[in-house]
Amino acid sequence: MPANFLPSASEYLRILPEIILTIAGVIVMLLEALRDEKEESTLIPLVTLIALVGALVGAIVANGDPGAAFQQMLVVDGFATFFRVLVLAVGLLAFFISGPYLARERDRTGEYWGLLLFSLVGQCLMAAANELMMIFIGLEISSIATYIMAGYLRGDRRSNESALKYFLLGSFATAFFLYGIAWIYGITGSTNLLEIRRVISDPGTSVSMALVGMSAALMFVGFAFKISAAPFQIWAPDVYQGAPAPVAAFMSAGPKAAAFAILVRVFMTAFEPIAPRWEPIFWVVALATMVVGNFAALTQTNVKRLLAYSSIAHAGYVMVAVTAHNLVGIQAVMFYLASYAFMNVGAFAVVTHFARKGEKFLNVEDMAGLGVRRPGLAALLTIFLLSMIGVPLTGGFFGKFYVFKAALDANLVWLTVLGLLNSAVAAYYYLRIIVVMYMHEPTETTEGLEPLGAGMTVALLVSAGVTLFLGIFPGFVLDFAGKSASFIK
Repeated sequence: MPANFLPSASEYLRILPEIILTIAGVIVMLLEALRDEKEESTLIPLVTLIALVGALVGAIVANGDPGAAFQQMLVVDGFATFFRVLVLAVGLLAFFISGPYLARERDRTGEYWGLLLFSLVGQCLMAAANELMMIFIGLEISSIATYIMAGYLRGDRRSNESALKYFLLGSFATAFFLYGIAWIYGITGSTNLLEIRRVISDPGTSVSMALVGMSAALMFVGFAFKISAAPFQIWAPDVYQGAPAPVAAFMSAGPKAAAFAILVRVFMTAFEPIAPRWEPIFWVVALATMVVGNFAALTQTNVKRLLAYSSIAHAGYVMVAVTAHNLVGIQAVMFYLASYAFMNVGAFAVVTHFARKGEKFLNVEDMAGLGVRRPGLAALLTIFLLSMIGVPLTGGFFGKFYVFKAALDANLVWLTVLGLLNSAVAAYYYLRIIVVMYMHEPTETTEGLEPLGAGMTVALLVSAGVTLFLGIFPGFVLDFAGKSASFIK
């Protein structure tokens, strides 16, 4: 084998998080196969926790030696590190939420922890990918594991339906993405993002810009499905409602953040020379996503379904920043996704605990009087909901502030105005939950709620703490995000 094809030690260091997660995932699956079916293993969750913490440390260590790896297929830079840390943090929160849930549902847990680890492997690969086929591999590793997690409760028909819908529609979206890769490879002779950019920006090239635009559109279909952007959002409400609550929490933050990471890297790198062609499409998609998500959420009575439509609307806000196509926009994307991840996972954690065994209590009205019966739990949910509205001193406020600032800097005045109006609409359905918790008389649905376990307490306090920290000290993340967007030329 030629020497230049042999990976160096630094290249292995740059994929340290993926190595740790993959090895741990295999160990977890072996331990699950070997354990006594009548006994619940405490070793498997322990291995999972150690792997998640180790991968998080590994991502930070890898950032100390940035650069390309494995023939330019991966690149470790500030942008990749940011999203690696974010998805691993979401994975840790999902771990703490899932433990009490699986114990409550009395379901086998070994495979669940393995699937969680493998899904994170794919998301970390997506964050660091610099080549379209590597993006596809990461996307599939993450997606397949998440499809199975959505249907993890095999005895629950809702969970089975959720997994089937997610798998079928996700497969169609992946086919569009792969077809787009095939087209751009046929046009430019490469799947490397920087090489694609070089070819299509060369003034002397004979490449058809119409065909390049078509390949970009095909790939965008795959991305739009993963981020639940209109008109490819139809799967999200049904899947979130049917999936186990901790899985819905994980899906709403981790895979979505990784999908936005590759969307930004692909369109700001490979397809940046044809930005005038895709910006109008992104403008329309951003507006449609906000409108569909917010107005559909107004009529929802199921909290998981309401949060699903809310998640669609938040994807629309992030799309506004992507459409802005500037440095402030990329900073806004990164900051918004960080604040959204913690406030959304926190809200789902409250719902997970409140729903109890079999997820019986999921209607908004079921939370009547929660502020009286469980004031601490209601206060935490209030923090998350206020952040989703964009109230000052929460991460959601600065997230929306910088999104719309980026849009104004890019002269997207009407998109900014319409986005602000959508935010006002969203305030209604978030405040409706708060009103029910504090201003309605308690009912029997708020009785018999068990105390928070250690894992759930950790998840809720960390989510609330980060949400408030980002609302009070946003500069920490914004400064890092500004330094991390160096790949934008």
